[in-house]
Amino acid sequence: MKPQAFHPFARLLHWLMAVLILAMLFIGVSMVPDLSLRHPVLISLHKATGLALLVLVVLRIAVRLTLPHPPLPNDLPKLQRWAAGASHLLLYGLMLAMPLLGWAMLSAGDYPRPLGLPAIAPHNLQLYAVLRQAHGWAGYLLFATVLVHVGAALMHAWVRRDGVLRSMWPGPLHRSE
Repeated sequence: MKPQAFHPFARLLHWLMAVLILAMLFIGVSMVPDLSLRHPVLISLHKATGLALLVLVVLRIAVRLTLPHPPLPNDLPKLQRWAAGASHLLLYGLMLAMPLLGWAMLSAGDYPRPLGLPAIAPHNLQLYAVLRQAHGWAGYLLFATVLVHVGAALMHAWVRRDGVLRSMWPGPLHRSE
């Protein structure tokens, strides 16, 4: 028997990560024009939040793979089912890739890593430049994917009215009539 809603812990992880990811995207964009030492608080916050997101996404993947979750509506067209699956895979992949790219970038640039984490890439300035660019482009792709995800959630809530958004909503799941 499939549940009607996501497990409360899955919903908590979803919304916590949503807030942190949006914060990270805005912090990252504000840091891009000037990475000088004039922004040490933003840089420290970005690193710490990135590490937290890495831990949370690993936990979230484990929760997604182990706890039952509600199925998509039966009347959802095949192409939309495929798009939902593909976009979720892309979201999970980017949520995992972004902090790993950041960690590798810091390693390659021989910059301090949060909590004294070990380097996961060799010190190499050319590699650092490639990883920095990849981290930036992945951030733009993540932002675009989040916008599509939000748009799809709103379509399910306002157009289809099929309960998909309600199944992940952080509050009570019943409809107030």
